[in-house]
Amino acid sequence: MIIAIYLIFIVAVCLRIVFETRNTTKTIAYLLLCIFLPIAGTVIYFIFGVNFWKKKRFDKKSVEDKKMLDSLEREWDIPQFGDLLQKRPSLQNNMGLASMVASELHSQVTGGNQLKILVNGEEKFPEVLAAMKAARHHIHLEYYIFENDTIGAEIENVLVTKALEGVQVRFIYDDFGSPDINKKMERRLRAAGVEIYPFQKILFYLLANRLNYRNHRKIIVIDGQTAFTGGMNVADRYVNDDPKNQYWRDIHLRIDGPGVFYLQYLFFSDWNFCSGKTMIASKEHFASTRKFEDDALVQVVAGGPDAYQPTILFSMLKAINLAQKEILITTPYFIPGEPIIDALKIAALAGLSVKLLVPGISDSVLVNAAAKSNYGELLDAGVDIYLYQKGFIHSKTLVADGHLAIIGSANMDLRSFELNFEVNVILYDEHSSEKLRQIFFEDLQSAEKIDPDQWSRRPFYTQLPEKLARLFSPVM
Repeated sequence: MIIAIYLIFIVAVCLRIVFETRNTTKTIAYLLLCIFLPIAGTVIYFIFGVNFWKKKRFDKKSVEDKKMLDSLEREWDIPQFGDLLQKRPSLQNNMGLASMVASELHSQVTGGNQLKILVNGEEKFPEVLAAMKAARHHIHLEYYIFENDTIGAEIENVLVTKALEGVQVRFIYDDFGSPDINKKMERRLRAAGVEIYPFQKILFYLLANRLNYRNHRKIIVIDGQTAFTGGMNVADRYVNDDPKNQYWRDIHLRIDGPGVFYLQYLFFSDWNFCSGKTMIASKEHFASTRKFEDDALVQVVAGGPDAYQPTILFSMLKAINLAQKEILITTPYFIPGEPIIDALKIAALAGLSVKLLVPGISDSVLVNAAAKSNYGELLDAGVDIYLYQKGFIHSKTLVADGHLAIIGSANMDLRSFELNFEVNVILYDEHSSEKLRQIFFEDLQSAEKIDPDQWSRRPFYTQLPEKLARLFSPVM
């Protein structure tokens, strides 16, 4: 009797997986887990595979966000990209990408921006601290990881100082990614007047479905005129000042100008969601009307479980498909799924130079094994793959033809495409794209190129763990 009930339960769970999971690869992965590891697999599925929160809170969030964006667009002068077409070949050549993002997210291409590429924490944090200290009206922060270490303490001190001066300071952190933000730190910040909220408070980790939906964004907006975003969290490891510690390579971006608008909107939408309050927009919040001589064109791409389409994935696919000569990708986690794999293979087979830079030294053995399982078919198609050896490369960039680039928080994996709240910035800017291209080739000097013949001749016992890890990649 007990065995019969047990079998009925497992069959019922498998049927639910088949009916509720749209992604075929994910369906197979969850089915394998539940069949071969029935108890553990079922628990993993109900924690990570059932979209309880997406169906309820996130659908409501997307509706409220759209209402707010419509209101902001009516109230403030939002630049349209139609009048920018005559200015830049990089925008003309990538009009399909710009139109897709504008249509899906209502995120317009903006001109008149000044951009600064920041390499590693050595360049990022001095810029961030200086900009925060100069704030006059508000500082908005949103981070996945915020550690209570040396750099975290420096930023905390600036936030406290500015809040005591009367500057509005609002801070969103991911409760899973930032366990260092404890009650003591929150009390210190709140006592100074800083408003701080976790994106989603986790009460019971083992039973928390919301663990699956992480706010992986890194956003700072200061006085509505300056913004920072990219791949770096707040932690000492991004500052390579101790040769005893592992070297970390990462990229961040500073934007001054109209391109700040959509990043500010994203912060507003996330703040209203996690705080339960409705922030009232003022002209100081959306003051990014100054045009800079650099006149860089940018477009912000947001993604998350509150989106109707996987726009992060679609934007990367479109950028790859529009490339005519060269595609350069850097990512710390490469488990992108079949669409990206096929797009890169097609590009390489069509004669484009396609280069992929990934960690040789990874912070996750399982994820690294799953990533390696994809290399063989890419190498066979002519993609050049490089393993970074100097340390851990955490950069997330894509450069196409030297005149278009994507930089942001999204890894090239299924979690970033479907589950995490992410933000990327598309740069339709020759100068910044060329700088990112130069950085890519500089990084290759610290990388080893995989030899396709040697890779294919690796022994069975080396490849087997990678193939097995790939089966579970959709749930990593």
